[in-house]
Amino acid sequence: MDGIEGRFVANGPVRLHVIEAGQGEPVIFVHEFAGDRRSWEPQMRRFARSHRVIAYDARGYPPSDVPEEPDAYGQEMAVDDIRAVMDGLGIDRAHLVGCSMGGFAVLHFGLTHPARALSITAIGAGYGAEPELRESFAANCEATADRILADGLEAAGRSYMNSPGRRPFATKDPRGADEAFRVFLDHSPLGAALTLRRYQARRPSLFALEDRFRTMTVPVLLIVGDTDTPAIRANLFLKETLPSAGLTVLPMTGHAANLEEPELVNRLLADFFAATGHGRWPVRDAEQGADDGDVLGMGGGR
Repeated sequence: MDGIEGRFVANGPVRLHVIEAGQGEPVIFVHEFAGDRRSWEPQMRRFARSHRVIAYDARGYPPSDVPEEPDAYGQEMAVDDIRAVMDGLGIDRAHLVGCSMGGFAVLHFGLTHPARALSITAIGAGYGAEPELRESFAANCEATADRILADGLEAAGRSYMNSPGRRPFATKDPRGADEAFRVFLDHSPLGAALTLRRYQARRPSLFALEDRFRTMTVPVLLIVGDTDTPAIRANLFLKETLPSAGLTVLPMTGHAANLEEPELVNRLLADFFAATGHGRWPVRDAEQGADDGDVLGMGGGR
């Protein structure tokens, strides 16, 4: 496999590159737009000690296949790719952890395949979800795609990775931020552009799914940084709407919290997995308001 670790599983004609380690309950990590399987290394190392951990490169992200047809990209395909990874590895149920774009994917997976999710964690999910921001978000996705194809990943990436939600990472951990930028540069320009145009720009607003979310009882952990402004309102909405959601807000933290604050996120995940495994992650009563559920600080996962 050209010196690249891992294996491939297929979803129809599209091959997805997968890495895994450890034994125990499966945990599947789904990466954000700017990342790939390597973005989960702090979590893979921690949870391979106690779980079977899996990360994969989304379609459009080498060494996974990069389809050239625009219709091969979208929210439904992203959800079905999680299903294909599970089927290809013989996994019936798993904990699903997604960041940003991956957070959207795992939340949609919970709606589509609730019986196959032991739990769902969404980190920094919410960009472009507010109905009044849909048009401007889609336009920004199109503009970024155009710039990637015209000017290359490095020029587009320097602007993209210097957004307000990314700056806290660079301030706290400049080496980590530089490594994340190098991961971005390894991407396929075509795959990145089509992901922006056909997946991110067209995915449904989370707010439009309110009725469906109110019936989803899969345990959910929401993690958002308090400087990740575009995602905060969406996370408050999800906390209020999902019957079994807990929300953690990390102080002075930006978008990719799993890389920016890996120890905190790992502790939250460990507590969450333990709580759900022991039946200690309750479903809110239909009459119970969101005010009755705590918004968790950085030290709590239950």
